Amino acid sequence: MTIENILEQYARAEGREADFLADLVAQIRPRRLGQTDQATHAVQALCYVLNNEPEKAEALRDAILRLLAMHRPVSLYVDSGIQPSSGFFSELWRRLGHKLLPAAIDNCYLKDMFATIFPKSSDERWVGAVPGEVWQQLITSLRFNEASSTLLVSCKENLLDAVEVLSYRISALGLEPELLRNHPELEDHDSPFITQNIETRQFLSATDSGQADARQILVMLDQCREVIGKIRRNSSQTGTSIALTFLLQRVSQQISRLELLLVIVVSLRAGEFPVADYVELFEKLVQGECHKNDLSQHWRENMELLALRVTENASRTGEHYITETRSEYFALMRSAMGAGGIIGVMAMIKIITGDQHYAPLTEAILFSLNYGLGFVLIHILHFTVATKQPAMTAAAIAASIDASDGKSREMDNLVSIIAQTVRSQTIAIIGNVALAVPTAMLIAGLFYLFAGEHFVSQEKAQQLLAEIDPTHSGALFYAGIAGVCLFLSGLIAGYHDNMAIYNKIPQRLRALGWLRILLGENRLDKVARYVENNLGALAGNFYFGCLLGGMAAVGVLLGLPVDIRHIAFSSAFVGFSFVGLEFDITLAVAFYAALAVFLIGTMNLLVSFSLALYVAMKSRKVGFVQWRRLGVVLVKRLCRNPRDFFMPPRADMAKAEESAG
Repeated sequence: MTIENILEQYARAEGREADFLADLVAQIRPRRLGQTDQATHAVQALCYVLNNEPEKAEALRDAILRLLAMHRPVSLYVDSGIQPSSGFFSELWRRLGHKLLPAAIDNCYLKDMFATIFPKSSDERWVGAVPGEVWQQLITSLRFNEASSTLLVSCKENLLDAVEVLSYRISALGLEPELLRNHPELEDHDSPFITQNIETRQFLSATDSGQADARQILVMLDQCREVIGKIRRNSSQTGTSIALTFLLQRVSQQISRLELLLVIVVSLRAGEFPVADYVELFEKLVQGECHKNDLSQHWRENMELLALRVTENASRTGEHYITETRSEYFALMRSAMGAGGIIGVMAMIKIITGDQHYAPLTEAILFSLNYGLGFVLIHILHFTVATKQPAMTAAAIAASIDASDGKSREMDNLVSIIAQTVRSQTIAIIGNVALAVPTAMLIAGLFYLFAGEHFVSQEKAQQLLAEIDPTHSGALFYAGIAGVCLFLSGLIAGYHDNMAIYNKIPQRLRALGWLRILLGENRLDKVARYVENNLGALAGNFYFGCLLGGMAAVGVLLGLPVDIRHIAFSSAFVGFSFVGLEFDITLAVAFYAALAVFLIGTMNLLVSFSLALYVAMKSRKVGFVQWRRLGVVLVKRLCRNPRDFFMPPRADMAKAEESAG
């Protein structure tokens, strides 16, 4: 069926407007998504027919106006493409449910009928691909100025109703406790959210178009947007929540929609026909309806803003893991060596627990407590686990990329941060391994000295070495799983730092009367300050241990090949194995074990750093297009000053480079 046949079939489409437009859209819709030019040509062909056959233009125009006038379009104007008031998770479950079982269609509401006209989720793509000028030509060819005045008046009244509804909703959201809590000034001064509603009601009640001035409303809406921006900026210090993120997203969408409707209404009152604004509204409505059950878009729109707050907290922590001077460099090495000693003890406990052959759940709990409490102890003692760095330092690098605009100065600074990160990672790994292996050997030697037998038998030693074999076992895959755990622990740390700030955990601790009596005022204040500065790190370390300890049990329970390999623990197991074998090994075996540990560490770092960098850049919406240039600058720096990637410059050289820069 051609476009002309559809127009002839529905020459008198009264009562069948939705079917008329649905068939017309189906004819315009390209058969394949990539063939958007076909849609453009089809709309142009429709324009040609309408311009040459006025009676067909009249039929299509009247069908559109009857839909807009008689089928309750207000919900389409104010709801489509805008987050609902139900909350993040409620909307998530609604979308999931409606994706599995679509909602019933109510022909009384244009919003429901709109879904039958544009039933495919891909309709938004070709509608957006058709140039705006072509859509404007279509609207012009319909000659709405020749339409029935009764229908036009009804359409205008529906637009005014939509403006009023949106204004009331924005003023209501401006009184939300979550918003007032994060911007108390709204209670002390005239709130722009309330003032815009007062101005809107005055605008709607004005009968003379000369008295109907929407400029003051637009000023108030700009002030509302400034308040939203200020809350988002301050949330890096005050924290955020899913509820607040969802609320700000919703009110921002409502403000944008109200501004667009106001522009249309003002133009209509002035006797103008805002074709371009109609096209913009049409595209937004199609986009909103096509994505109304889109789970990924709903998650992405809100999680990007929340992830930005989480990764910013991780970024501030990550800056402590990036060394600039030699004193910081060697301090980090000593800190990593301290962690290596504790990891050697944790590896011993892990071997003892594994030899008891507990039930999988019991074993997972004991492994998790061993790892979790051990990592917490490492943090409390101000030691450093090397593989904990990537999730933190990636956010700091993403912040540097966000600030870089591709100029030589910023690019050199970015390369310097990467070089500092690489050498910090390297020395931290060396510090961990340098003491984890001797600690394991010392424990095994003392056990043999006092017990008269080896801590691990030869069979167990061979098994430990086989488990880290990169070619004959899944060691590298398991190391990648450990990298995912490292990445998740970084997000957990940032989340809990955000939670401590947003929920005012330190202030609430200080308000506990029984704790003040138990600890005293000064000690309670120290505890509260420690929780404020370290809650994220403590939670991240503990949950990281739980992830590592429980992963093998997950594999057993689900029958999946899931386990973890961590560089520090793998190196400690090598130490235990060599003593168990009484060092009766060849140089090739020792070298192969060292290579296996190196590859495991590389996979740990690569996976965790890549995931953390991706999330950090995604949350900042950073589109860094100069990767090739960054790679060239990195290679040049590596060839010219390879030492920068392994050792910080001396203080006098650093000052000379800084003055030269």
